[in-house]
Amino acid sequence: MIRRREVITLLGGTAAWPIAAHGQQGAKVWRIGMLETLPLTENASNFAAFRNTLRELAYVEGRNLVIEYRSANGRAERFPSLATELIGLNIDVMVTRQEC
Repeated sequence: MIRRREVITLLGGTAAWPIAAHGQQGAKVWRIGMLETLPLTENASNFAAFRNTLRELAYVEGRNLVIEYRSANGRAERFPSLATELIGLNIDVMVTRQEC
């Protein structure tokens, strides 16, 4: 089981993605898989904060970033199939969180 500290460390690592990708035309488009318990409509403020932080780090959707959001809609048994789906999309990193 991943602990909250490990997830925070993982998220902090997104800032360490290769600097060469920053600001270059034709640079890699990073794909983030986001696996959540809530549908996007109920998680809009958290998702907006996540996107804003990425934007501050020069990762912008439609330019060098794609975020694939999947929700288990409160049904934990859906996580394995949703994670498999995201992995099949060749994501670079998967982000999820545990409710405390």
